[in-house]
Amino acid sequence: MREAYSQLMDRVYVASVWIAGLALTAMSLVIPWAVFTRYVLDSGTSWAEPLAIMLMMVFTFLGAAVAYRANCHIAVGMLTDRVPAKARKALVLVVDLIMAALALYLIVYGYDLCVLTWHQFIAELPGLRTGITYMTLPIGSAVTLLFIIERIVCGPQHHRAVCRIGSDEAPHSIDELPAKDAA
Repeated sequence: MREAYSQLMDRVYVASVWIAGLALTAMSLVIPWAVFTRYVLDSGTSWAEPLAIMLMMVFTFLGAAVAYRANCHIAVGMLTDRVPAKARKALVLVVDLIMAALALYLIVYGYDLCVLTWHQFIAELPGLRTGITYMTLPIGSAVTLLFIIERIVCGPQHHRAVCRIGSDEAPHSIDELPAKDAA
């Protein structure tokens, strides 16, 4: 059961990496376009800045979930490095539980924010509801929560092939995931 959950999370992880990467790529194209139209064509595009901000939100919240699972997020180990192994294990669990509580908070209040702003539209993108732009907050937090649950139940997953960032062994798409990952 644990392995099946981890394999499902591998798929969620790869999808999150791709979505965050595409959002970052699109943002990297939108911003120069805005600069070009403003300073070269002397006619700025009104949609570029809000679109770049929305893409940054996608990159931020899904990227944070990815970084958490791959154990490559910023962490201060000053305290955990100085306590005995048993206390370190308990401390890591406490940190994971606090992270889970934070993720739950962001899911609940992020959803409330989406509902609250659902009937508002973005002026520069009149067909786009403001509530849709905030959906990355509860969705990214839900993905993070899934990874936290996996970490609590199955242990850290940064050793899995799919999480080896920059490695030639890391799969580049969902189709390249192994049927059974070496644990």
